[in-house]
Amino acid sequence: MLEKLISFGPFIATVTVIGGLLWGVHWLLIKRHPDFGSERKFSRQLIILGLTIIGIIVSVLVLPMSDSSRNQLLTLIGLILSGLFAFSSSTVIANLMGGVLMRITTPFRVGDFIRIGDHFGRVSERGLFDTEIQTEARELISLPNSYCISNPVTTTRSSGTIISSSLSLGYDLDHRQIESLLIEAAKTSGLVEPFVHIVELGNFSVAYRVSGLLEDPKYLISARSKLYASVLDTLHSKGIEIMSPTFMNQRQLSDKEKIIPSTHVAVPKTGKHESSAEDIVFDKAEKAEKLEKEKQQIRQEIEKLEALLKEVSDEEEKTAKQEAIKQLEERLKALEETPKEEEGEKGNVEPDDSIVADTINPSIQR
Repeated sequence: MLEKLISFGPFIATVTVIGGLLWGVHWLLIKRHPDFGSERKFSRQLIILGLTIIGIIVSVLVLPMSDSSRNQLLTLIGLILSGLFAFSSSTVIANLMGGVLMRITTPFRVGDFIRIGDHFGRVSERGLFDTEIQTEARELISLPNSYCISNPVTTTRSSGTIISSSLSLGYDLDHRQIESLLIEAAKTSGLVEPFVHIVELGNFSVAYRVSGLLEDPKYLISARSKLYASVLDTLHSKGIEIMSPTFMNQRQLSDKEKIIPSTHVAVPKTGKHESSAEDIVFDKAEKAEKLEKEKQQIRQEIEKLEALLKEVSDEEEKTAKQEAIKQLEERLKALEETPKEEEGEKGNVEPDDSIVADTINPSIQR
């Protein structure tokens, strides 16, 4: 028994060393960074997984057994790993590889409007195996990452997007007048640098398309609706009918009568905050984006304070900055540990400089 125990000594020592190294790597890469989200933890978890597989192989190599038995054991491990890859390559591994690829290329971020295949919505969550989007009907759709990389992805740029409206009018209207009215309608709806294109010269009508830049794409749905309404109001106010020249109505109308609705008296605003459609439809995506922004701003503030801490010589000021950093780290940790259903409550306020200002004593800020 003593001889067998002595023969297993190198194996026990190797397993102990490998276990200690894996624990140390886990602490260095993940444990000491509780503020890291799933996005930043992913690559570190892959490193630990690779090191674990290497550790298992090294442990097998130092086992006190014959070469044939060792080779058989290594072959068994290889078969198990190969079987896992073979049986799950079409689903799990494909989605996992898709998640890795999208983290490298970054075609979109949380909060972006995207269109993948027949699906359109706002990204509310990015996982290792799937991507969740919130649609205009407030539904949550989980798309496998393999589907996201095998289909074209259209992403609405956060710097702004183009909103368009198309309509057809008769040849009896001067296109110069129509273009100026459509540009006026686009400006009234809040779009920037509007422009008009004549899309088609049909047999009975001229097709126009008015477009403009929407600087804040968060309100994409409302902006499109406002543009349509503004086009109606602007053209109707100038006595221009928006209907096909082949329109036929069985009612007897004189030539002077036009099919234009009467002007609606606008209801005065109460001064209270009016929720837009996007606030209700994309609530989860909006909260997820605000939470990510708040986390990023706190991380940047911590880095600034740590840089200033190295230059401070006064002990009292150094202690105050260390306390400020500690409070920010606690705030960041609380945000990371917030359950998904409650994350919106934490990140419901638009992040700005005041998020971290209350954490730091104004007397020590520079």
